[in-house]
Amino acid sequence: MASWITLCPFDELKKEGLFVLELPSTSIAVFWTEGEAFAVENICTHDGGELAGGPVEGTTVICPRHGACFNLKTGAALAPPAYEPIRTYPVRIREGQVEIEL
Repeated sequence: MASWITLCPFDELKKEGLFVLELPSTSIAVFWTEGEAFAVENICTHDGGELAGGPVEGTTVICPRHGACFNLKTGAALAPPAYEPIRTYPVRIREGQVEIEL
């Protein structure tokens, strides 16, 4: 059964534009862009580099290592060298807190 995990205050995400959650099995990046929050696995499917810290253009994140692009809404790979999608997670704002569903 999936559960919702509280990450950070919404105001913090809105101000910083990015929050990274390190879990034992993976890293999850939550981006605030275009008035929405998007949670994705923080690993480029091209070579395993972190996506956090890469430029965000609209709802696209660009891997800072080799320029692969991913859609934050769907996880789809939009530009080589990545061809496989990244994992996305449901995200919500509840009582002033950012939460993701694992």
